[in-house]
Parts: sequence; structure tokens; C-alpha cells
Amino acid sequence: MAERKEKTLIGPRVRRLRRTLGITQAQMAEDLGVSASYINLIEANQRPISANLLLTLARVYDFDISDVGGAGDARLVSELMEVVRDPVLEAGPVGKNDVEDMVNASPDIARAFVQLYDKYRELALRTYSDNNPLTDREKVELLEESARSVESVRQMLQDHRNYFPELDEAAEAFGAELSTLHEDPYAAMIQRLKGQHGLRVRVVPYDIMPNTLRYYDRHKRGIDLSELLPQSGRRFQLAFQLGMLEYGELINSYVQKAGFTDRDAIGLARVSLANYFAAAVLMPYHSFLREAEKTKYDVQLLSHRFNTSFEQTAHRLTTLQKPDARGIPFFFMRIDTAGNVSKRFSAGRFHFSKFGGACPLWNIHECFEAPGRIRTQIIQMPDDTTYFSIGRTITRTDGFYDKPGPKLAIGLGCDIAYAKRLVYAADHNLEKAEPTPIGVNCYLCERQNCASRAHAPLSRKLVFDERARGISLYRFQDD
Repeated sequence: MAERKEKTLIGPRVRRLRRTLGITQAQMAEDLGVSASYINLIEANQRPISANLLLTLARVYDFDISDVGGAGDARLVSELMEVVRDPVLEAGPVGKNDVEDMVNASPDIARAFVQLYDKYRELALRTYSDNNPLTDREKVELLEESARSVESVRQMLQDHRNYFPELDEAAEAFGAELSTLHEDPYAAMIQRLKGQHGLRVRVVPYDIMPNTLRYYDRHKRGIDLSELLPQSGRRFQLAFQLGMLEYGELINSYVQKAGFTDRDAIGLARVSLANYFAAAVLMPYHSFLREAEKTKYDVQLLSHRFNTSFEQTAHRLTTLQKPDARGIPFFFMRIDTAGNVSKRFSAGRFHFSKFGGACPLWNIHECFEAPGRIRTQIIQMPDDTTYFSIGRTITRTDGFYDKPGPKLAIGLGCDIAYAKRLVYAADHNLEKAEPTPIGVNCYLCERQNCASRAHAPLSRKLVFDERARGISLYRFQDD
């Protein structure tokens, strides 16, 4: 099975790469120091590509090895699997190999099919709300618009692999300029806001801003920060505001290239990119990557060195995708105590569902049992891809006696191949790992006899036996 997967995934990608470069098989063979017939066999899936040749390919043509390794296509396969498993399509017993074959043959057609399905879902939701007298149509339409806006911005970040070179370069230069004003970034930003923009900064009591952490008052020429914000949060909010004020045109250029048409998506994209800029100011790319490698990606230690929060630091680790200076391709997830996912991103090939929460067998949920403690786990998806993950709770604000700050959990992980570079893997035997089998979520997971299953899988017919009660209420037919 592993051999089939490698041949299926690599051959068509090599062919697409060559055609994108506009070169012949003979030219590619000469560049790589192999025969043209060998390139032909690789593209025809008659020979698997060796690891050494793959590395040579990446070095000669200066591209991310994951482009050929399949990170982007793996996400498309996951999305397409969600589509074909919708019972309304009556697609029949379409397996993962069938979906991979379609993606390999024509990823553009597969992507168009996913987009068509998204349009169908929007239309179906609208039709349902119009025909149902009990439906609050205005709320349904607002929910539909909001979901579409959020998903379109997430797709933009994914398309860029959460790496925006111009913003990173601008932020690094800006941070260096701030350091000439004051060695403390917070004090330097206050001086910059006052000197360049005539804005005063003040920290105000919770009573004055009970529901707001930052407020930019244009008329009174000031920025108010909530006293509930920790120092790392105050620095981040000022860096965000400076990004909006001084680099708004650069931020807008990315938004315009993305082609957003609705106002909500434009606003969310601007905020997301300004947040990216703020993180890059506080954690400059090259120095942050250097310290990350030096500390073996110890998130807590990095937080101390850059005076940033655990979440800010963990999320910044997902952005280290500069072609000639890459970090580990992490995935990132943030959930609340109910399991709702409020932020997710994968710089590698981790499978996220567009809708729904995370698998209950992933120990990110157990983080709430021991707040502040790091939990590690080796997890494996149904397609046998294996990952190393860490999880820990955070609080966005400290809160106070009768209103404590909300607790969230952060999940950060990477392909098991990178785990040896992590400080957190020291206590794990990576050579004899026994991963916990998890799924994307219950609706899409086809693992039988799971005691944690909350829903039946969409792609399987249920089977009921009155004589027996299994560990799971839902039993279903296998292929």
C-alpha cells in the first residue's frame, strides 16, 4: 500500500512541476544527472522517486519539497473526501484511492468540484430557510455570509502557507527602527505612536471598557488598552495598530490580490494580516527561527526570550516558511472547553475538517484537566499519516475574581519525521512509536468500535443488532 501511494502521489506531481517550468523530460534529466527514460518512468508511475533525487529536485529548481511531497494535494484529497461522502450525492463506495487518483489526474478539476459543492451547500441552506416558516431567515443568511467569509480568508492564508514575505521584511526593518527609540518594544511603540501619529496610549480600568481589549479613538487621538491585557498582549495590540497605520497599503495589496468581494472577508483579511505583522515585529523571522532551532522549538522558553504569550509564539512557528530558511511545518489548532475550533492552520499536510470539532481521542481536550501543563502525544490519521503533537491550555486575559479569563487549549504538531528536532519528543521512543489512532471528526471517521464516537459516519450504512450492545452505539458496514 505504501508503495502504491508513493508512486501515485509523486509521479503526476513531477510531471506538473516540469510542465510548469516549461522544460522537456530530457532537459530535466540533464539538470538532475539522470537519464530521460528514468524521468519518463517516474512520471508514468513506473518507478518511485528516491529521497536523494527528490532532494536534488528541490535544490536544483528551488522549491519547497512539500510541493512535490503532496501537502497541498493531501488537503484537497481530504476536502474532496468530505464532498463525496455527502449522502445526498449518492456517490456510492468511493474510496480514498479513487479520490487520490482524481486529484492526481487533474487537481484543478477536483478543486472546481469542491468549490461547486460549496456553492451547492450555500444554495441548499438558503432554499431550506426560504421554505421553512420556523426559520429566522435573516439569521441564517448572516450565518451563511459569516461562514463563507471566514473560510475564504482561511483559504487565502493556506494558499500563502501563512507566509507573507513582504510583511515579514517590513516588520523586521520596522522592529530594528523601533529598537533605536527604546530597548523595550512597548515603550518604543508608545514613543512611535506619539511622535509619528500624535496618539497617546493609556491603560484603562475594566469598568470603562468591560467588553473591549483595545480601542482606537480617532477623534480623541488615543489608543486605550484594557487593564486585563497582560504585557505581551499590550505589546501585540500596539504593534497591530502600528501595522494598520504605517503599512496599511502593503496589507491592502495582499487583500486586493486575493480578490475578496464581500466586506466581511476584506475586514477579516486585513485584521489577520495586521496580526501577522504584529507577530513579525515582536518575533523577527531570522532571529526567531535561530532561537527556535537552538531551543529545539521549546514554546515556553521562546515565549520568555521574546516576551510573547504561548499562543503568539506557537502561532508564529507556523509562519516560518521562507524558501531558503524554513522551520518545521507545524499545524496549529485552538479549541474551547466545548470542543469548538476557533483557529486552525496547517503548514504541512495535517487534515482539518472545514466543519466540526476535533477528534475526542486527541489529547488536546485533556489539557483542560491540568491547566498550564504540556501534554504530548503521537497520533495517526486513518490514512496512516502520523504526527507528533503538544497541547496546553491558555487564557486570553487574566480576568478577576467573579469573571475569570476564558480557558482555551492550543494544539501544535508536525509530521512524525520532524519530531526528533523537538525538545518535547525526548521521552518518546520514535523508532517504536505506538500512535493513538484518531480521525478528522466523527462524521468523517470510519474507525469501527470507537468508544468515543459521538456520531455515525456519513459514508457508511448503519447496522443494528438488538442482541448485542457494543462499546459504540454506532455500528456500520465496512467496505
